[in-house]
Amino acid sequence: MFGDEAGNFDFSRHPGASRYFILVTVTMGDCQAGDRVQALRRRLAWRGVHLGAVLHATEDPQAVRDQVFATLQRCEMRVDATIVTKASVPTELRDPHRLYRYAWHEHFGRIASEVASAGDRLLAVASDLGTRKRRGAFHIAVDDAVRRSARCSHRVAFWPNMSEPCLVVADYCTWAIQRRWEREDRRSHELIADKIASEVEVAPTADASGNE
Repeated sequence: MFGDEAGNFDFSRHPGASRYFILVTVTMGDCQAGDRVQALRRRLAWRGVHLGAVLHATEDPQAVRDQVFATLQRCEMRVDATIVTKASVPTELRDPHRLYRYAWHEHFGRIASEVASAGDRLLAVASDLGTRKRRGAFHIAVDDAVRRSARCSHRVAFWPNMSEPCLVVADYCTWAIQRRWEREDRRSHELIADKIASEVEVAPTADASGNE
């Protein structure tokens, strides 16, 4: 399982503040999707397409996005999304660590029994973000969410996006879902619609802040 998030922790009404905080996980039986995306990256480079350090949906030109999504359409994967409407978040949760923790507990608690069974081995990798201090708190949040709900052997890792091709897969799926919710742009969302097993909007309450 590879997880990524979209949106920011800005609760103001400034233009740069997102309306939603979105958590997405991509669950796969193997890493074939990441391998295919990595192979595509090499082919693009050979064709003279200049890319940055890593494929990244927000920054890639549309022609590159089209090829990445075409690749993902041929892959077996399960996509789950939890969407938090930031305007509904109570004051007690308007803290990056608390909101991130809440999102992971809601998300994984909802899908745990569907993505892993007793006897499975689950490696849950979340995309690295924030300062060193914040990364440590976020890592603990993911680990706690998985530990509480997983009924199988599991490990949790927190890696930079550019270090793992399967996190690029998660990034692209997250971008497609964010575009639908933030901009009502369904173009990319429709390309992965058959992969999306759940896409649930949640409304946290003040009681959720006590889930420590």
